[in-house]
Amino acid sequence: MADIAIHLVVTDPDRAAVWYAEALGARETSRITLPGGPTLTVELRLGDTVLAVAGEMPERGIRAPAVLGGTPAALHVDVSDVDAAWARATAAGATVFEPVHDAFWGDRTGQFLDPFGHRWALDQHVRDVPHEEVVARAAQMFSGSEEA
Repeated sequence: MADIAIHLVVTDPDRAAVWYAEALGARETSRITLPGGPTLTVELRLGDTVLAVAGEMPERGIRAPAVLGGTPAALHVDVSDVDAAWARATAAGATVFEPVHDAFWGDRTGQFLDPFGHRWALDQHVRDVPHEEVVARAAQMFSGSEEA
């Protein structure tokens, strides 16, 4: 995968920065505070990824997922122990979207919503699966003939 920097719009960038640190182990690298005190952006590092969180600016069309009715995207984070990472995130207040399970493509994975409406997947690779098997299992799963 290519390097990418992620910019998330949240309702409260200060609270989000604390939550992402607690739940995902992100660390703050910089912050832009506007005159009068409001935080414009908090830049975090999550592994080798830059994660910037910024507050809504409705007058500019910049809105958080809750206002938009949710998010169509999921941010995937590779972890060495998905169960421990999952426990940390849910203890911090993540809402379960899809419980942790062993997926047909070889990952142990689960998805949650953070308190700001963004969807995250925690993934731990547990076994190599031949591409043909992944394709066949996906076809079974999404045809409705078998649950994976």
